[in-house]
Amino acid sequence: MDVAGTAAWDQSPAAQNLVVIMSDEHSRHTAGCYGHDLVKTPFIDGLARRGTKFNQAYTPSPVCVPARAAFAAGKPVHQIGFWDNATPYDGSVPSWHHRLRELGHEVVSIGKLHFRSSDDDNGFSKEILPMHVIEGKGDLMGLVRDDLPKRGLSWKMARLAGPGESPYTLYDRQIASEAIKWLHEDAPRHADRPWVLFVSFVSPHFPLTAPPEHYYRYRHDPRLPMPKLYRREHRPMHPFLKDYADSFDYDAHFADDDAVRNAIAGYFGLCSFLDEQIGRVLGAIEACSLTDRTRVVYTSDHGDNLGARGLWGKSTFYEESVGVPLVVAGQGIAANREVDTPVSLLDLCPFILDCVGEHAAIEDMGIAGEAPLGEVVSGGHADRVVLSEYHGMGSTTAGYMVRSGRFKFVYYVGYPPQLFDLQEDPEELVDLAGEPEHRGTVERYEQLLRARLDPEEVDRLAKQSQAELMQRHGGREAVIARGDLGFSPAPGISPEFG
Repeated sequence: MDVAGTAAWDQSPAAQNLVVIMSDEHSRHTAGCYGHDLVKTPFIDGLARRGTKFNQAYTPSPVCVPARAAFAAGKPVHQIGFWDNATPYDGSVPSWHHRLRELGHEVVSIGKLHFRSSDDDNGFSKEILPMHVIEGKGDLMGLVRDDLPKRGLSWKMARLAGPGESPYTLYDRQIASEAIKWLHEDAPRHADRPWVLFVSFVSPHFPLTAPPEHYYRYRHDPRLPMPKLYRREHRPMHPFLKDYADSFDYDAHFADDDAVRNAIAGYFGLCSFLDEQIGRVLGAIEACSLTDRTRVVYTSDHGDNLGARGLWGKSTFYEESVGVPLVVAGQGIAANREVDTPVSLLDLCPFILDCVGEHAAIEDMGIAGEAPLGEVVSGGHADRVVLSEYHGMGSTTAGYMVRSGRFKFVYYVGYPPQLFDLQEDPEELVDLAGEPEHRGTVERYEQLLRARLDPEEVDRLAKQSQAELMQRHGGREAVIARGDLGFSPAPGISPEFG
């Protein structure tokens, strides 16, 4: 249920500055304000206390590149055609940053974008320390959608986990520092018109190498859990999951339970490290006396399975992977409020435009959703529908999630569907799709999906586009020979294929 806060949500807030903070691969479950009893995230928790927290927020696609492209455009993946990690956003589809810049606002990005290149006009007034896909091409191996190749660098998930610094943690420290500098030095130059600062971190995306002061907060804690349904006899055997697990093969590199807990401690440590960097940015907002004139959003591009069901990384429609944290705070935003109505990262596009006083631009961009976030917070819209889709690496067929009411329905082209009652089974332990008493629910939710898109046709279009791109890069054997990236390198780090 929605929990009343200490203030009403202003559906037409006065124009203010906005700081949008995005992390990478932060599962909604692994934050203190979302109920985790071990992971420490005091700055995110504090933001939630002075703002509104969405308990059922979802990514438009559970993988980096399409999720970020959809977030930029405010439109679902099937409408914009940035299907996977080899089809990065190139500025060709108008974004909220394009529109705000056109309207005279300063719109600055600091950190990870995962677009094609800074040579494209991505819509920002300035890109600081941008991280884009490697060589402007990204993960070409992900274009292979049948007879999936095994990933050569999957060992990095297990073997790089532990205490230390990685290029990603060093990069995140730089991102926070540049954000602090911008708030102190550049923000005052744009005081005459609301600005937007997009601060995009890479943590807690693997490698699961966490700074020691954070790693050791968790490594020897007796409460450090093993993942749910981790034992092989407990894992679901759905063919979509098997395709992904066989291709990425992450779990084969964990020697024993101790190695699994080592990785979990690394991820938890990175969550706390991320929170520390967010705290540095929030501290700068306060130090610059911008708190009363600046709203803040915190979210992530997608989550991480983190060993649940034997799965690591993203690319599935379980809550760990497709669910994201979403907290908004500032003037006109309800304080200490929780909202259980499903929402999407796509809903942030009109919210961002509205925040800086450009409500008319929402209609201009054609991105009006089923209900604005303000209406959702104010009550109602219990039947709101949120979609997510996947056409990427480690999959042989398209997958689509429909989230509405108490149920989550997942439709796969050519594979059996899944159905979960998130009210009675929030951990998604029991798939109800094959139960006769839920046949009507499956049919109703499939109708909700088909009212919004043709899943078979979208699957065909995605695969056709990917096959054409693969041929332009030399064909199947060439993209497989190029190899696996493991993860995109931080700026200034040479890529390593395997």
